[in-house]
Amino acid sequence: MATNGALNRKLRMGLVGGGQGSFIGRVHSIAAVMDNRAVLVAGALSSDAAKSKASAPDYDIAPDRAYGSYQELFDAEKKLPADKRIDFVSITTPNHMHVPVAKAAIAAGFNVVCDKPLALDLKEAEELMALVEKSNVVFAVTHNYTGYPLVRQAREMILGGEFGEINAIRTRYIQGWLRTRLELSDQKQAAWRTDPKRSGAAGCFGDIATHAYNLARYMTGVLPTDISAQLRIFEQGRALDDYGNAVIRFENGALGTVTASQISHGRENDLEIEIDGTKASLLWRQEEPNKMIVRRNGQPHAIYTRDPNAPYALGSMQGASRLPSGHPEAYLEAFANVYRSAYDDMVTLSTGGKIERVNTIYPNVYDGVEGMLFIEQSVASSREGGAWLPLKHPKARR
Repeated sequence: MATNGALNRKLRMGLVGGGQGSFIGRVHSIAAVMDNRAVLVAGALSSDAAKSKASAPDYDIAPDRAYGSYQELFDAEKKLPADKRIDFVSITTPNHMHVPVAKAAIAAGFNVVCDKPLALDLKEAEELMALVEKSNVVFAVTHNYTGYPLVRQAREMILGGEFGEINAIRTRYIQGWLRTRLELSDQKQAAWRTDPKRSGAAGCFGDIATHAYNLARYMTGVLPTDISAQLRIFEQGRALDDYGNAVIRFENGALGTVTASQISHGRENDLEIEIDGTKASLLWRQEEPNKMIVRRNGQPHAIYTRDPNAPYALGSMQGASRLPSGHPEAYLEAFANVYRSAYDDMVTLSTGGKIERVNTIYPNVYDGVEGMLFIEQSVASSREGGAWLPLKHPKARR
């Protein structure tokens, strides 16, 4: 059996959301157990009690721990003996349920891994942050792209000064799956993502632009000051944006751009980031995640590959790699890296230790709050014709 440090056992996982028709719930369930440090033992898999229990066999959840609601899950689990109850819950519901489920989990004393965006709006995200600060739980947010080995390599290089002062950050996340009104069919993913009551104030910018913005913040560490955004709805009758651009000014004088689209023909999950520093520049694409291009004037372009044994490989990339070079590691492994880092802190807390709360290797509740501020200010700026609005949160990750 795999062990977790002093715990000498696997962590026990509960899953909320992820019932039949879910995409992200299945991803979480695979990533969470990839390193054999956790086991899925309980779930409330749908807001419909019958569907929740009917979905349990898909995850090998025993009938007596397949609950009809998240309230029932937490009430029952906290009554179990310490050697039986769950250690953490993964929240994979539509956005509007993230905070209610997270608050209930924290009240019951369970660690939380929550999908992004953190909340429906900034106010409830900050309320959740305050609860986390008063608690003794680990709270991770699955901005999973931070788990890619070369993203962590780039972050360590940038923070270590190898790129010099950061001048410009260009990020984009381009998809095409909502080119038509797919939400008018029975397509579950499109239906809730385009519904303001379940998705929040933004569509495309809440769903994928947040990933691009988070990646810029995670890799560079530069703090934003303000934002100007233009969001659009190009599919007539849709309630939320399906395209947008934002310009961000940073504290050190750098400029950033975020472009997001869900209406670009033929595009799938094209997340890309370019970073210009005074000493070097880089390019990384999520669809080709195992290579990163680094450019320096007067030198040949360097292609960094995901090779944990390469002389340039830094500790963060080595720690995020599972396979020898040349074997592709991608989306599920990156997700698993977020879980693995959060597990380390769960074990530390459970054995009486102390953990860093803000500047963790995995995205946390503070990153989630920053993401909500980005969404809220992007929407507000666009409504004001692209007005410059403040973007720096007082508790932002450094």
